[in-house]
Amino acid sequence: MEQSKKGIAVSLVGILLNLLLAGGKIAVGIVFSLVSVVADGVNNLSDCGSGIVLLVSMRISQKPADREHPYGHQRAEYVASMLIGCLILVFAVELARESIEKCVAGTLSQGGLWLYAVLGVSIAVKAGMALMYGMQARAQRSQSLKAAAADSLCDCIATFAVILGVVISQFAALPADGYAGLLVAVFIGWESISVLRDAGSSLLGKAPDAALSDRVREVILSGEGVLGVHDLRIYRYGPEKFFATAHIETDASLPAVLTHGHIDDVERAVERETGVILTGHCDPVTYGDEESLELESRIRAAVTGMYDNMDLHDFRLVRGARLKAVFEVGVPYDCKEKDEKIRADVLAAVKIITDIETVVTVERE
Repeated sequence: MEQSKKGIAVSLVGILLNLLLAGGKIAVGIVFSLVSVVADGVNNLSDCGSGIVLLVSMRISQKPADREHPYGHQRAEYVASMLIGCLILVFAVELARESIEKCVAGTLSQGGLWLYAVLGVSIAVKAGMALMYGMQARAQRSQSLKAAAADSLCDCIATFAVILGVVISQFAALPADGYAGLLVAVFIGWESISVLRDAGSSLLGKAPDAALSDRVREVILSGEGVLGVHDLRIYRYGPEKFFATAHIETDASLPAVLTHGHIDDVERAVERETGVILTGHCDPVTYGDEESLELESRIRAAVTGMYDNMDLHDFRLVRGARLKAVFEVGVPYDCKEKDEKIRADVLAAVKIITDIETVVTVERE
């Protein structure tokens, strides 16, 4: 909650600073008849809109879970990042258009002390804002604050290009501000695409950091009664909202009530140590089952090498009305074959060895 309050405060400061910069640039641009400076001021005005989007998204992300959104509202930050990325892209296109017009017309820019003072202050302020947003983005793991930091950095470069163009135009009698503006527009456009790509990836379900997965696995394996873990999956519902499922291997000879208690303890430990809300599935492991070990060895030999880096795990014999072999095969994400084809190939190989009912699950690892 404290971090969220800091994020809102940072957003409010950003809106105020952008309003002041927009007013100063537009006024100076009108006085010196510099369209590029006026455009730079309008860009700061659009940044106010980005700041409002950021502020609203932070307020929404703080809302608790409800019936329609049982996992909370933190993904609102990803939506805000995409909106900010779109605003940056619109500015890049507009800047490119104006720069091309200047290059074609051969317009020369005129400068003055007040112009350089306002633009110099703008660069300093925007650099400070980029630092402020960036620090808070790292503290909160906020995608929208990271996008705002990128936007502020782009503004620094755009304003510097305006100054450089004015100086070169005065001393070299060339429309250098147009060419500089065009280069900056390309840079800003690329940055906007990067922001959109990151936000879109998060909305689509970007994998969490490997360090978080490793830490969750470490906490699970340290739990009492845990013999192993596999099929750990972590789902992100916001910068600080993670859920996970895992298959936790336990001794099949232990009473179910005792095993259930061990898994409950593991789930609480994972949430306490990592903040990830875990649901553990119990996988009983039977030691000394010669029939199971012998059949697993034969099946493993039959399917090994069928696909590159394919792994067989979680093998077990289920003894009920009928004997059933159940196991999973993991294949890399970059394997081109479809899961249905992989499953059919594995079942065909198993059928040569045994005629017992076989259940195969294909996983991408």
